[in-house]
Amino acid sequence: MHLKSILSSTAIFAILSSTPLYAQDMDALVAAATEDGMLSTIALPHSWCGYGDVIAGFKAKYPDIDVNELNPDAGSADELEAVRANQGNTGPQAPDVLDVGFAFGPQAKDEGLTMEYKVATWDTIPDSAKDADGHWYGDYYGVLSFVVNKDLVENVPQDWDDLLKPEYANAVALAGDPRASNQAILAVMAAGMAAGGEAGKASGDAGLEFFRQLNEAGNFVPVIGKAGTIAQGATPIVIAWDYNGLAWRDTLEGNPPLEVVVPASGVVAGVYVQAISAYAPQPDAAKLWMEYLYSDEGQLGWLAGYCHPIRFNDLAAKGAIPQEMLDALPPAAAYEKAVFPSLDEQAANKEAVTAGWDSVVGANVQ
Repeated sequence: MHLKSILSSTAIFAILSSTPLYAQDMDALVAAATEDGMLSTIALPHSWCGYGDVIAGFKAKYPDIDVNELNPDAGSADELEAVRANQGNTGPQAPDVLDVGFAFGPQAKDEGLTMEYKVATWDTIPDSAKDADGHWYGDYYGVLSFVVNKDLVENVPQDWDDLLKPEYANAVALAGDPRASNQAILAVMAAGMAAGGEAGKASGDAGLEFFRQLNEAGNFVPVIGKAGTIAQGATPIVIAWDYNGLAWRDTLEGNPPLEVVVPASGVVAGVYVQAISAYAPQPDAAKLWMEYLYSDEGQLGWLAGYCHPIRFNDLAAKGAIPQEMLDALPPAAAYEKAVFPSLDEQAANKEAVTAGWDSVVGANVQ
């Protein structure tokens, strides 16, 4: 049974309703956000990390604030470009908030694209996963995995080298364009680390070489993989975050049956971060959204979508995580080898991958 049918957003709120969610003057913030009247999000597909239920929970809690969802399938680079392109624009096409890959947070700050804001639960977010000034802060993480259509793939691959085997001809895809998508960029990093490259430029170079071989072998499919392309058979194997694969598995309800495999090596964990646009047309609604996401209710919403929320340890320590949520996650052993690359390592890897993909791999992913 899908976890979302076990524990809805309403049920999550009921669990928490006996304790205050926020430490600051929420009445004033709610009033100001209600005056804004709208929140513009971007790049939040409903199947990603349980965002559909998270957004529904925010709407139920604050019904006077409309949620304007821009380009759900955008990548991290697209989000930053949307902020750049809409500086001074107060219309509905200007995003108020961002959800981007770890390496994109500092980039956005350096470009002046974000504003400072610290949520009430700030002290429970690990220092390593947030900007000291409050320009960006980690929200959730997962590990890269193989999402496999078992109707079409007889032998489910268990590690990166397996993907090079002839039996996987025209079968392997990424879940984004490696020139713009954080998920795909880190997938190249993971492949490179499995091949022996150290996290950073070396992993980027080694990962590009792996995908060059995969492409030349005829195994790589230059199509952005998602639940629909897996079900249709266009991309029988997709390299994606574990939480995406688990959500796709639930959505498809066994038609076709999917298996989500954390590879034996090159297990890379990716933290995504939230930020408020420096040019947000609805800044108070943006702040209220952040308060919701980093409350216990919001964090459990992500956990219901199979993501590890950034405040996971804090929630676990105070017994705020329902046992059925813990039982629905993959075995803890699957995460034991996970590597959390530093910002510098991710930045060096990103530069190598985005600069070298066209010349080394030469596959136009779209």
